[in-house]
Amino acid sequence: MTTQPDTDTDVVVVGCGPVGLTTAILLGRLGWSVTVLERWPEPYPLPRAVHFDHEVARILQSCGIGTELRSITEPADIYEWRNGEGVVLLRFGQIGDGPSGWPAANMFHQPALEALLEARCEELTGVEIRRGVEVVGVEQTPEQVAVLSADDTVVTARYAIGCDGANSTVRSVTGLPVTDLGFFYEWLIVDVVLHEPRVFDPINVQICDPARPTTVVSGGPGRRRWEFMRLPHESHEELHEESRAWELLADWDVHPGNADIERQAVYTFNARYTEQWRSGRVLVAGDAAHLMPPFAGQGMCAGIRDAANMAWKLDHVLAGSASDDLLDTYQTERLPHVRQAIDFSMELGRVICVPDPDEAAARDEAMSAMVGDEVADTPPLPALDAGLIDIDSPHAGHLFVQGSVDGRLADDVFGAGWRLYTDLASPVDPHIERWFESIGGRIVHLGDPDSTYRRWFDEHHTHWALQRPDFILYGTAASARDATALLERLRRDLAGTRSRG
Repeated sequence: MTTQPDTDTDVVVVGCGPVGLTTAILLGRLGWSVTVLERWPEPYPLPRAVHFDHEVARILQSCGIGTELRSITEPADIYEWRNGEGVVLLRFGQIGDGPSGWPAANMFHQPALEALLEARCEELTGVEIRRGVEVVGVEQTPEQVAVLSADDTVVTARYAIGCDGANSTVRSVTGLPVTDLGFFYEWLIVDVVLHEPRVFDPINVQICDPARPTTVVSGGPGRRRWEFMRLPHESHEELHEESRAWELLADWDVHPGNADIERQAVYTFNARYTEQWRSGRVLVAGDAAHLMPPFAGQGMCAGIRDAANMAWKLDHVLAGSASDDLLDTYQTERLPHVRQAIDFSMELGRVICVPDPDEAAARDEAMSAMVGDEVADTPPLPALDAGLIDIDSPHAGHLFVQGSVDGRLADDVFGAGWRLYTDLASPVDPHIERWFESIGGRIVHLGDPDSTYRRWFDEHHTHWALQRPDFILYGTAASARDATALLERLRRDLAGTRSRG
């Protein structure tokens, strides 16, 4: 057995936002020691991200905050795009829960989410959060990494993860290159706390008005967010005046008598990504790795997916059940996914931010002609087509569903980790099953599948689904013998991990 270096902690996470906290929890619940270093002495009190999807909700559920999460979120079933005259250009969404057992769109207040995540960290004995620590350098050897702070303290670890935002120090000092797509618009963001409950129908709306593109969405229970595109003649100083915000909110009957402004800020919407997500023992995630316009609501979602993808791979590497090469699949899998999310966000922005009235009229005519009575489905995110998946297996790389068992979500019953779901009673080879259990795996025989699982198995014409710890399918099998072979391929892949591009 290889002797591990003597370090202060297993993993250093730089940044105490949702991505850093999620990363710390996912590693801490697996038994690893994690030290979170955060520059600011207190949590940021104002809202930033306001949306996460069903898959991210499931990841947060796996952190152990599922029950509390429902109390700080507001489902958003319908999202409408309208022109300046109120004509519907696009209507999409989903009534009820998405494939992951949570609403397809969840609106929330970021400080409330961070409070839940930080409280969960405090419950994990191996996780320590140190605030007021400004990281200024990262040094590494083949055996360990040292994170240097402005007060001359040093924390050593086996790995370091930069979750320290758009101006990431970790990314900068590590020399990871960034591609800037040169796409940006400036928008005034106004977050409002309502004095009394009020129904907005639809709950989320995008107004594609060339005179002033505007977004109106939930900011979580009791809150609303307005986003107004800055017009060429408007100065930042003007838009930061509270009186100007109230003038813009007046069309929605929102005023100082029925609401309070919680935050008012001009933001520049950027699109860029890091070309390299790992350098030796240092990795980056979240805004440190990518930025995208908010039009698809995938900014924080992408970061939480980074955390989920990276954490289980680090777990295998730290435990010695996979080679260090497994971490190369982090970039292989996440970068193409993020690129597609960035491209999609930019395309939506180009549709929304049309300033020319004639061009906008042509857009409105084309889009409104395609609106029917039915609500269009929310476009699914792309599946993985490379990385640690059984590439030739049907449905490999797709997100697996979460059903329920006796009224409880399945992950709360069976736990998170490697799970081989089947609607058959046939056993796999006991030798490979023991190996599977040694890496935290579990075979789940669904004797009486609920409608979610029954529908999935029937529609996909298979009986075995091997789910990774991040809920992505490694592969599927039609019989117990094929499932045994599937597990054998997983063992081989983990033992001699290679990045499949």
